[in-house]
Amino acid sequence: IQGIVQAYQSCLPNITLYGPTNVSPVVNHVSSFARQAVCAEVRPISEQSYHILLILTDGVISDMDQTKAAIVEASALPMSIIIVGVGAADFDMMEELDSDDKLLTSTSGKTAQRDIVQFVPFRNFQHSSPAALAKCVLAEIPEQVTGYYGSRKISPVQR
Repeated sequence: IQGIVQAYQSCLPNITLYGPTNVSPVVNHVSSFARQAVCAEVRPISEQSYHILLILTDGVISDMDQTKAAIVEASALPMSIIIVGVGAADFDMMEELDSDDKLLTSTSGKTAQRDIVQFVPFRNFQHSSPAALAKCVLAEIPEQVTGYYGSRKISPVQR
């Protein structure tokens, strides 16, 4: 995590941040890789894989309805999404994607199979240790991974 933060901070002065912040295309793109991972012809059970998408965003998601739908669809796949909000934007709507209390529901009424999103506002950790940020960012991943494989009765591969 510290390496990601350092890379972000070193690049930030050289880029211009702008909108719109469309997240659904990247969620759908990574979902296509996760979908391939569950296809027996492409990846046998002995080569299990799990995808983690890290999104750094400086703004509120512009395509929230499409993003909700993409996340709901992705909840059936071996993947998790970590969203880190950077900057001073109002990220209140992002908390809805991190369905800790209630599973996410798309505007069409379809409910996620499981919680796959962890949202973290970076500003809460600017003056904390890198370990504190890493702990929060990665907090839900073990449960999400074991939840996915456990629900499908897939045991870990012995290496």
